[in-house]
Amino acid sequence: MSRDGRRPSGGDGRDVAPALFTAAAASYAANGALGASVALRLVDTRDFRWVHHALYIATFALTAAAFSSAWWGRRRDAAGAAAATLAPAFVPLAVIPYAGTHTRRHPIIALTAAPFIVAAAIRSRR
Repeated sequence: MSRDGRRPSGGDGRDVAPALFTAAAASYAANGALGASVALRLVDTRDFRWVHHALYIATFALTAAAFSSAWWGRRRDAAGAAAATLAPAFVPLAVIPYAGTHTRRHPIIALTAAPFIVAAAIRSRR
């Protein structure tokens, strides 16, 4: 809460929660696109593997921030519904670092988060 008792927002009265859900989805999509490009040998990341890892960390952090908007978002009902939709995505996001990177499990586990992340981004805008 701010000094005047209002919940935090974008400063100009806008709710930043939908932007966080969209940013989490965009980060997830970018990381998936990079991972798929590497798997298809369209991109060689041997010299900069850290980019994929950094995108994963950004995705997880943005997903957690979006989820937390259920408690501080200006439109708490919409943020809460979107956060509930997003919650199952944390399971594959938490498991993926332990799934191995050179097996079929890695992309399959990563893709199981997609429907929840996309649905939450859409739901946050309603």
